[in-house]
Amino acid sequence: MSLSNYQRYNEAEAEPHLKTKRPEKGTLTQAKKMIAPGLTEAEAIERAKAGDAESFEALYGLHKRRVYSLCLRMVGNVAEAEDLTQEAFLQLFRKIATFRGESAFSTWLHRLAVNVVLMHLRKKGLPEISLDEMLEPQHEDGPKKDIGTRDNNLAGSVDRVNLGRAVENLPPGYRIIFVLHDVEGYEHNEIAEMMGCSIGNSKSQLHKARMKLRDMLKLSRAEKASRQ
Repeated sequence: MSLSNYQRYNEAEAEPHLKTKRPEKGTLTQAKKMIAPGLTEAEAIERAKAGDAESFEALYGLHKRRVYSLCLRMVGNVAEAEDLTQEAFLQLFRKIATFRGESAFSTWLHRLAVNVVLMHLRKKGLPEISLDEMLEPQHEDGPKKDIGTRDNNLAGSVDRVNLGRAVENLPPGYRIIFVLHDVEGYEHNEIAEMMGCSIGNSKSQLHKARMKLRDMLKLSRAEKASRQ
């Protein structure tokens, strides 16, 4: 399994906080989605814009689990994730009138939640990892590293439990880039815009996150083998 395809890994059996993935861009499904008897998502959105509390509650019930899953993956802390989920829906309540339907509502809400988490981490004083650190030099006769693309070296080497734990143990800066790109499916240009860094820096951080994950997974497998 490739880490760049982590979001598709064993999705039917994955733990709830690991299996949600970002919806496809531009997929306008809310027009037909029924979220309550006689109520489509599109109708609920329009009613919520007009201040209808029951419609907003219906939208909350539909999307709260996915928003919570995103928050938990990014911060790695249950209590913080719960608080950030509530904050994301408070922001939604304040900003839902600005939704114009240019993308799927779930995509728009997802981006809003990401911004809430990133703002929280900035205020918290996220430990910084140098974005400008140079990658380790490669031997001329060794395999070339295409930074920011699929990592085939990890294919078939991990199980979802160990991978989930390893992601949680990544340093915060690495974990955020990994989650945004390999789990949530954001492109490097989108991550660069959200994080305020260059596309090259986003790719570099992702590469280092994958390398650290590989080291942690190797250690986990070695420890498991030693106990057998």
